[in-house]
Amino acid sequence: MSLPRRLLATLALCLTTALPSLAKDELVVGMIQYPSTWNPLTGSMLAKSVIQNMTARPLTAWDPDWKLVCMLCVDLPTLENGKARPVELEGGKRGVAIAFTLKPDLFWGDGKPVTSRDVAFTVEVGKHPQSGAVAAEAFRRILRVEIADERTFTLVVDRLSYDYNDTGLWLLPEHVERPVFEANPAEYRTRTRYDADTTSLALYNGPFRIAQTTPGASIVLERNPAWRGQQPAFRKITVKVIENTAALEANLLSGSIDYAMGELGLSLEQALAFEKRHAAKYDFVYKPGLIHEHIDVNLDNPLLQDRRVRQALLLGIDRNAISTRLFEGKQAVAHSGVNPLDPMYVEPTRTYPYDPAAARALLDAAGFVVGAGGMRANAKGERLSIELGTTAGNRSREQIQQVLQSQWRQIGIDVRLKAEPPRVFFGETMNKRAFTGLALYAWVSRPGGVPRTTYHGDQIPSAANAFSGQNYPGYRDAAVDKLLDAMEAALDPAKRRAMFAELQGKLAEDLPVLPLFFRTDPFILPKARKGVRPTGHLNTSTLWIEQWRWAP
Repeated sequence: MSLPRRLLATLALCLTTALPSLAKDELVVGMIQYPSTWNPLTGSMLAKSVIQNMTARPLTAWDPDWKLVCMLCVDLPTLENGKARPVELEGGKRGVAIAFTLKPDLFWGDGKPVTSRDVAFTVEVGKHPQSGAVAAEAFRRILRVEIADERTFTLVVDRLSYDYNDTGLWLLPEHVERPVFEANPAEYRTRTRYDADTTSLALYNGPFRIAQTTPGASIVLERNPAWRGQQPAFRKITVKVIENTAALEANLLSGSIDYAMGELGLSLEQALAFEKRHAAKYDFVYKPGLIHEHIDVNLDNPLLQDRRVRQALLLGIDRNAISTRLFEGKQAVAHSGVNPLDPMYVEPTRTYPYDPAAARALLDAAGFVVGAGGMRANAKGERLSIELGTTAGNRSREQIQQVLQSQWRQIGIDVRLKAEPPRVFFGETMNKRAFTGLALYAWVSRPGGVPRTTYHGDQIPSAANAFSGQNYPGYRDAAVDKLLDAMEAALDPAKRRAMFAELQGKLAEDLPVLPLFFRTDPFILPKARKGVRPTGHLNTSTLWIEQWRWAP
């Protein structure tokens, strides 16, 4: 007896959807970005972090309870336990010596032990002015690495800062990366074996290793045979990169993927609609966190150099309406880059409510008057026309782009929209400050983190510093630089919080960055999926991938 075609299709869909229960040692996940590099020291894409957290471990990290913990080390050095101690340096300066002991049974995937020499080599690469390390400033502060033995070393740092033991250091395997680095440090960034030989076992010290990559499309992870920690439940994880959130949702519904990555999956408004239709099949976790959706302003653009123009841009955005209409109020409007959840949060003294009339007055005062078609131009006849770029395929950002274009048009600003694949947007456009006007994206921070790398004048990426640093607007202010330096040196949280308030006041005047909202990431978990703990900060849930499993 033959079955009707519609019934056959329904059965096929049901069988596809049921696949996760048939293969409990395999997992297929989806996310919306593909990394621009795999090297731990270069690039700052969240997509790389999500995968890297499955294949490697940092020296220290913030856990899901927002506590700083050791990952590769035996215990966390502190001033209280004596494993960190102030030291006097030349010129009467005070630094700090931080003693670490690596855990036993740490190995690279090829069986070579992880040693203090790997730490010293990583610092050597990070400090080199041509290596292109994103956190170059943090590496430059390390004066030297004193090796006591294979597992014990001391970092001597040029200052005692509030976050002295928060290293977050990702190690490079000296035995395979040193020959590449020494051959030509200036080209190391493009010749690293992480990109030239991505599937090499020798590159990974975490529970998984990258076994296969299809650029722009997928990453296959397999258990790392040299991992001695808790064994992961999954033998194999396939990460499908689907750079369109609507297509990602379709793949989740069809069963082509088991899970859409919470940090880089469905947009919040998609998840809210998805929950209304499929609440019986999934658990929904909405995790607010230290994720600041914002717009960087390129301060080298003459049209944007007058801060009255930047203030008008912010006054011209109805952020409450965006939060209410697009996200059902689940994403709080941001009046600064410091989230109310952050221990350093202070109520801002200056905010920018939606006020188109005030925005128009500021633009008039800045010399941009309304002309033909209702658009503004200055006395030179230069039209106030600005490009707004973001990541392609992210439905939330593309909707926000359109809303901003409409709202800014009402105050006489012409906005051209641009969307690029994330690996291009982050790997080239932002990293090399190639955006011409405005850039919409998010920063993920750590609890209490001082935003030096995004606002200090010496953190502006350029060819001269091998495009290190993340001050993409090109913001320069000597008073802010001095304040950031003082914030790092303030060990007393109360004093540091007062300085945060001062910094936020200054940034609220200058607006090198236009704050939009604090993001809430939706985690849509199959009922049988256990062990995923959203963190809400820069260390993603995948850093504890060995705890993920299907329920029996």
